[in-house]
Amino acid sequence: MTEASVLAERLIAAPSVTPATGPVFDVLEAMLAPHGFEIHRFTRGQGAAGTDEAPVENLFAIRRGPEGSKHFAFAGHLDVVPPGDGWASAPFAPERRGELLYGRGAVDMKGAIAAMAAAVADIPQEAGTISFIVTGDEEGPALHGTRALIDYMDAEGIRPDLCLVGEPTSVNRLGDMMKIGRRGSVNIWLEVEGVQGHVAYPHLADNPVPKLVAMLAELDALQLDTGTEWFQPSNLEITEIEVGNAAHNVIPARAKARISIRFNDLHSGASLSERVGSIAEKHGGSALPIVSGEPFLTAPGTFSRIIADAVEAETGVTPEASTSGGTSDARFLRAVCPVIEFGLVNATMHKRDEAVAVADLETLARIYARIARAALAG
Repeated sequence: MTEASVLAERLIAAPSVTPATGPVFDVLEAMLAPHGFEIHRFTRGQGAAGTDEAPVENLFAIRRGPEGSKHFAFAGHLDVVPPGDGWASAPFAPERRGELLYGRGAVDMKGAIAAMAAAVADIPQEAGTISFIVTGDEEGPALHGTRALIDYMDAEGIRPDLCLVGEPTSVNRLGDMMKIGRRGSVNIWLEVEGVQGHVAYPHLADNPVPKLVAMLAELDALQLDTGTEWFQPSNLEITEIEVGNAAHNVIPARAKARISIRFNDLHSGASLSERVGSIAEKHGGSALPIVSGEPFLTAPGTFSRIIADAVEAETGVTPEASTSGGTSDARFLRAVCPVIEFGLVNATMHKRDEAVAVADLETLARIYARIARAALAG
């Protein structure tokens, strides 16, 4: 087995700020092809007229086992967030300092992709079917990434039995947490139209600001729920208020705001959008919702036990089953098969001088190999 840390260095060295295309996928293909994987690469979102879409590359790799065998999928992304300034070393020139490997994507999530690639090297083809579902558009809009990969799999009649997403779920040490679900997310743009006028003549104008303030006060006072067995309470947050009034003596023509709701499985994006829309209408405004993901839960059972057993065997740690945190592409993959997220310690993800413990990469590769073998044997 090639060391996972060596594979991670190769991926990090290929710059891939979202949306990722080209060289970084060449590197992953070179890792998988020698182990019998069929590689399928395609690009979506090629800048249709009137849009600012950039091309997004996706890769689906599959090594087919005996007919009727189980199919286990690894999933993740090769795109990374912009590195920013002030790094101690070049963000796309991987560097080992002490026990750590530095570079953008070391944790989120080129390190996990490398561990997956290392893990499958020693799993025989007769064990079953293994696939990789890898996008270049997770950190960005996620319009032409994993959803396009799911469309490709549907068209080819490919459906895994289980899927593991390699997001960095561990908190304090490798193996202490896995994500068995995620809350949903909806952003809603609110607007109230008024009539512009002079502040000294309010009877000739219609100030939209008090209406927006009243609307936001009612929304902020909502208690959506108190949580469930596996999910924390849903929360609604006011994230932006805009009037755009440059003059002190003018009643503005309109007032806008934006709210973000992270919600558990007691709700849907549609039900919350309808509820907010009714409140907005009551105060003379309108609401434009965009649902970026619905909540999902892979209830504790066989799959979570497979992961827990593998983690315990390699680390002695029992992972907590959690649904905390933000969204990931698991929100799309949940429609394909049961999905759980498990990966590296997330302390430095998206930060300057992102780094991973070299030992954790090698341990993660062994954990992933155990998970895949057990899932295929099940």
